[in-house]
Amino acid sequence: MTSLATPAITGDLIRQHGLTPEEYEKVKKLLGGREPTITELGIFSVMWSEHCSYKSSRVHLKRLPTRSRHVLQGPGENAGIIDIGDGWACAFKIESHNHPSFIEPFQGAATGVGGILRDIFTMGARPVAVMDSLRFGPITADVGTGLRPVQPGQRPGSTQTEVHKNHSILEGVVSGIASVGAKTGRDGIHGATMASEEFSEASEAKRPNVQVGDPFLEKLLLEACLEAMQTGAIVGIQDMGAAGLTCSTCEMGARGHVGVEIELDRVPQRETGMRPYEIMLSESQERMLLVAQKGREEEVFRVFEKWGLDAVEVGRVTNDGKMRVMEHGEVVAEIPNEALTDDAPLYERPLQRWEPPVPREMPEHIKLGESGDLTENLKQLLASPNICSKRYIWQQYDSMVQTNTVEGPGAGDAGVIRIKGSQRGLAMALDGNSRWCYLDPRLGAMHAVAEAARNVACTGATPVGATNCLNFGNPEKPHIMWQFSQVIDGMTKACEELDVPITGGNVSFYNETLGEEIYPTPVIGIVGILEDVHKAVRPDFREPGRSIVLLRASEQGDVTDAESEFGSSEYAKEILGVVWGYPPELELESEAALQQALVELAQAGLLDSAHDCSEGGLAVALAECGFAHTVGSNIQLELLGLPAEFVLFGEDASRVVISCNRDNLPRVQQVAIKYRLTADIIGETVPGQMEVRLDGRVVISHTSLLQIEVELCSMSSMKMSS
Repeated sequence: MTSLATPAITGDLIRQHGLTPEEYEKVKKLLGGREPTITELGIFSVMWSEHCSYKSSRVHLKRLPTRSRHVLQGPGENAGIIDIGDGWACAFKIESHNHPSFIEPFQGAATGVGGILRDIFTMGARPVAVMDSLRFGPITADVGTGLRPVQPGQRPGSTQTEVHKNHSILEGVVSGIASVGAKTGRDGIHGATMASEEFSEASEAKRPNVQVGDPFLEKLLLEACLEAMQTGAIVGIQDMGAAGLTCSTCEMGARGHVGVEIELDRVPQRETGMRPYEIMLSESQERMLLVAQKGREEEVFRVFEKWGLDAVEVGRVTNDGKMRVMEHGEVVAEIPNEALTDDAPLYERPLQRWEPPVPREMPEHIKLGESGDLTENLKQLLASPNICSKRYIWQQYDSMVQTNTVEGPGAGDAGVIRIKGSQRGLAMALDGNSRWCYLDPRLGAMHAVAEAARNVACTGATPVGATNCLNFGNPEKPHIMWQFSQVIDGMTKACEELDVPITGGNVSFYNETLGEEIYPTPVIGIVGILEDVHKAVRPDFREPGRSIVLLRASEQGDVTDAESEFGSSEYAKEILGVVWGYPPELELESEAALQQALVELAQAGLLDSAHDCSEGGLAVALAECGFAHTVGSNIQLELLGLPAEFVLFGEDASRVVISCNRDNLPRVQQVAIKYRLTADIIGETVPGQMEVRLDGRVVISHTSLLQIEVELCSMSSMKMSS
């Protein structure tokens, strides 16, 4: 073939492109035995990167359940789609943007939002809500990690290295081809390759690999694409995200079993002198690749002209199954589409069981049950980074835009939006406890699915679909792949038992800095359907004089079990300064029953409120229920042979605090019996104050919930700004 002169392909150049010698030999074989051009080498580099090819994770992801009567589109497309009834469908997706955010936090986060929005409107759906799961390492230099040896009674402090370490990182085809949206620049080149390797001390040099976003242009692109799709002239559409023009071109061709020919001279460029290599690998934002019906190109162009956007015919569809790239009439790359997609490497990497370097039993120096008043401990826990109010963050968002929001940030266990023109609503929640996955990846992943689904069920919605964001270290390390495999097993088990199939998601590997990996961090997003959005249940106590019930599906374990599980709690980490043991046990059949009961109770109108017991346990859940309306609680509990800390701050699974009219208690208990649950009446709501008694003895007492919240906001803001 005719090609431009290219540099010699050396071993160093191959390594710089993230390809192994074996992968390079496979490249040559797929090209018929010839050496690739430099542009082809770059194309193979990004398409065979971990970020684009999923070469280490595909063998495991196949185990996940992906089908149900609600699923219209499962994994493999830009976003999953579920049937939510009455002729409506919902597209949803989760993505991470770890590597760009590590190097350039502002642009990394901004372009992450833009990318996930394009995934949604590429499916022909209008984005109506965004959720975030923001994950960082320690935020102050004196936060205990519980991972280094400490002397009895000593609270460990973080070293400067630990403060900068992310244990838990952040937590979306037959004729003319058109490029629409922004012009192509040099930003983001090799962004996909960068996201497929670890970080070192030289990572600052990768700042040019981070894309730069333009939210206003993104909005114009969204509206123009949706309008163009309404014309019926669009046959195929693909976001130019990771790997830019390369990925969108070859993926559209491979899915349609056709070839694609691109003429780079026609691609709008905002910089002069760009080489074919740079144009094909640029990840400049706010760009889409469209395939329009023959003869209707001008119809499409007029839509984009209306919105002030570039829309240029840059190529055509062919029938030879190849991606062909032309510049100045010469071929600079010619690769079979399947060589970049279906023929990409697929690895079944070795697995090695791994144990976290923490004790499995409670350390001898930990003494519990000796404090008579635990009020200050509760306040300290409520002010801790993982539990404290994030109001100072979410109040910066416009959470009412489009006027669909029923329950927005800070209002509930899950976000709730209405579907205009119907009675229906959608509830959505994100969850994932990376510390639990560190201690037991399989069980921790089961909890992530269960809690996200439980949060949705607390609103009265039926969970129907899931998406996953799987964040791990270097997959070439056997213990990392073992963690990943275990997480997949846990997710598979929980999704099957709770009937929430995976509709899509993403995998982010190589989240390591200086050889130290993050905690295994699966973040699970669950979407649920509300038959009547007006019956959505909130988490906060509404008024005094209501009965408070602890609805639970799990049986309380003995002291030995409680000791082992308490070490994974927020109390152990934040108050005691040490981590040990395992996450709480989880009975998925009982968890499913609890969620079904919550939906039935909500639909029957029997609940004033419902709030999941999670981080911080029962005491934290009770306090959180009171803040919104300054409605407190008078609680009576029993120790049952356990230390007070276990009863108040233990994080046993499958528990929900509900409040209701006293007259509804018999019906609530009937529903509990129907689903084989325990409904313990533990107290009542009262004006303003919170008091908890254990075996008749007051252990938590505060006369003003409003004062607690003001104090906590002050403490939290000081921590976050330090």
